[in-house]
Amino acid sequence: MITSRVLHAIPSSSRQVAAKAAASSYSNTLHSTVPRRHQHPSSSSQQQQQLNFSTTRQTSDPAKNVVVVDGVRLPFAMTSTIYEDQLAVDLQRLAYQGLITKTALDKNDVDYILAGTVIQEVRTSNIAREAAINAGFPASIGAHTVAMACISSSVAITSAAEKILTGKASCVIAGGCETFSDVPIRVPRSIRRKLITMPKAMKKGGPLGAVRHLLKGLKMKDISLETPAIANYTTGEVMGVSSDRLSAKFGVSRLDQDEFTVRSHTLAGKAHKDGWYDGEIVAYKGSIEENGVKAESTVESVSKLKPAFIKPHGTHTAANSSYLTDGASASLIMSEERALELGFKPMAYIRDWSFKACDPFDELLLGPTYCSQEVLARSNLNLESDIGVFEIHEAFAGQILSNLVAMNSQTFADEKFGGKKVGEVDVSKLNTKGGSLAVGHPFGATGSRLVTTASRRLQAEDQRFALIAACADGGLGHACILERYDN
Repeated sequence: MITSRVLHAIPSSSRQVAAKAAASSYSNTLHSTVPRRHQHPSSSSQQQQQLNFSTTRQTSDPAKNVVVVDGVRLPFAMTSTIYEDQLAVDLQRLAYQGLITKTALDKNDVDYILAGTVIQEVRTSNIAREAAINAGFPASIGAHTVAMACISSSVAITSAAEKILTGKASCVIAGGCETFSDVPIRVPRSIRRKLITMPKAMKKGGPLGAVRHLLKGLKMKDISLETPAIANYTTGEVMGVSSDRLSAKFGVSRLDQDEFTVRSHTLAGKAHKDGWYDGEIVAYKGSIEENGVKAESTVESVSKLKPAFIKPHGTHTAANSSYLTDGASASLIMSEERALELGFKPMAYIRDWSFKACDPFDELLLGPTYCSQEVLARSNLNLESDIGVFEIHEAFAGQILSNLVAMNSQTFADEKFGGKKVGEVDVSKLNTKGGSLAVGHPFGATGSRLVTTASRRLQAEDQRFALIAACADGGLGHACILERYDN
């Protein structure tokens, strides 16, 4: 469990004076709450809640009600381990096949297929299409790929919902994938230019002319390799640096982050031990083990790690940051009418969603707060009394804790939301099966994982509404409201 130090987010005594001053406005908001059981509404109270739910996504037309039928993922794994011989397209193919196997869906009933990914392989730039064909879907089914950093499969799912809402489809598969075990590694641009024009040089001067063309003007600095960097193109800043500064601003200490990290690993380990993930993860080579989950982690062990981004006084380490992960996921999204027609029992309605952007220089990873505020206000829902399930992406422990502080900060609300706070997240309802810090974060696959886990939790925990939220590079964010489907 999180200790009171995490829940109060007391700033470290070593924080810079400026950070302390900024934190003082915010750090009094992340405190423990008495767990509030979200009562299953009676028919009359449920009807009243339905009437108060103002989002335009809700409709009495079952052909326009969008539902989450099911979802799966491969075991998420640390990069260069179990998937080191697989391409990203292979992982997405396996996720699609796993979803079809689990649901026994006839592939001919699928109208469209989507996938999200971030690090693209040139040969499979439309990875959704290549994975679908290789998974055995009819060639007549259209497919396209989307990219929005860490919320790429969130975009895939909401794009599927939009197709259904506009009557363009009634059954869509949406997922995402990522591999860091096989990323594009390039030579410098100066060399690339020479290689591109090499055929002309060869035609004019033969092999010797080609060699001369390649070596002409070559400098020592040109003899190097370019590898993908986890850094923002516009700011040039690594996300860990941005999150570390955000944590200082909101008064989230190193201890807070380490304790939250241990909580994530402990809950993920328990979920695996209890068999929770048996219904969500499709086996790879006979196993559903996720090798990044360290259930034996302790605050003492993770506190020994040195700062990874801002040295030597930063608070973000390799332990309290999500690790490079390979994996893939897939969700089955349908209209309510089509799902029932095919004999499925949906897990949840997709009621509303938000994608917003904030300043990438100062608020790179604060998108969940802005999006949650928008989607809750538009849906006429109260975060504290209406939301029974929270699934919020854990890019960094400092990032998610900073967002929790911002959501419940009156000062932040006065500055950004006209004085109305988003609300206080009941931590006992947050990421109770572990989060990205433990199970991992394949950039393109996490959004689908969040939707599947939240939908399953709504059913298992008898809650009415779930809030999903995630940050993404570029100052982007996402939030989504799910409502339990009564089976």
